[in-house]
Amino acid sequence: MKSVLHPLRGALAALCAFSALAAAPSAHAEYPERAVSLVVGYPAGGSVDLTARLFGEELAKRLGQSVVVENVGGAGGTIGAQRVARAAPDGYTLLLGSTNEMVIASMINNAVKYDSVKDFSPLGVIASQPMLLAASKNSGVKTAAEYLQKLRASAPGSFNYGSSGVGTTLHLAGEMINQSTGTRAEHVPYRGVAPLVTDLMSGQLDYGMLVLSSGLPQVRADKIVALGVTEKKRSPVAPDLPALAETPGFESVDISVWFALYGPAGLPEPVAAKLRSALADTLKSEQFRAKMQEAGGVLSQPGLDPAAYQAEETKKYGALVKAAKIEAQ
Repeated sequence: MKSVLHPLRGALAALCAFSALAAAPSAHAEYPERAVSLVVGYPAGGSVDLTARLFGEELAKRLGQSVVVENVGGAGGTIGAQRVARAAPDGYTLLLGSTNEMVIASMINNAVKYDSVKDFSPLGVIASQPMLLAASKNSGVKTAAEYLQKLRASAPGSFNYGSSGVGTTLHLAGEMINQSTGTRAEHVPYRGVAPLVTDLMSGQLDYGMLVLSSGLPQVRADKIVALGVTEKKRSPVAPDLPALAETPGFESVDISVWFALYGPAGLPEPVAAKLRSALADTLKSEQFRAKMQEAGGVLSQPGLDPAAYQAEETKKYGALVKAAKIEAQ
């Protein structure tokens, strides 16, 4: 009898365990069960941070949990991105990524410790924002056509433009303008936008590349001159400002800074699907659209493939880095 009961007990135990497992909910069915961290690789106050805070509010509504924006600044956004790349792939640590750390950084910085394609799960593009070519009022230049005329009539390097640093989207937008127009304004890197704007207003800097949301207040206050935005079409945020591409010689200028949502690589599909759905729903919100437009951004089209979009942007910026002869260090 003993030898018969033991196998029966084992079989019953296995059956009970199987039944309990089958009856248990999926490990990801209740995601999220606690607050979600949305990492930003920059200090508070910039365009990436503002986008994260506006988007985080909408994401929290749709997930039914708090979304906490966590600023992990340093190294052009790469420290924050690296943190997410190394996080557990459970959906509780996400990245509000931008062009700098997800496309450009690895091209110019050998110290980057992550692969922006292999180490992340791209969930969707949220918004983009054009950049602005602005002139000092002391320059006497009021239009893109006058800018082009002045640079073509001068020796290469006679004029300069400032950006927030070597290898940033602003720097490469300036190089796209040089490439498109066949002119040569020399790049002057600044440590952030504030000192750049100060020099532009004082006339110590001839021209400057600014994210639209950063430059628009100075334009409206008549402290600097807007020559044009860098996307192919005018921005609905400031439809009175021309697109540079409207002016002959600038036709190939089409570049922007963009913001997208990422998780670590290996994110479980049920979690990824829930986040993609929440993002798609957010992009349909007129309230969110209005808030983003007020902040200078234009929403992405729902359904845009983030991986394919990033691949296109990588190709575009790779060509610019090569043309500008920026060596990785």
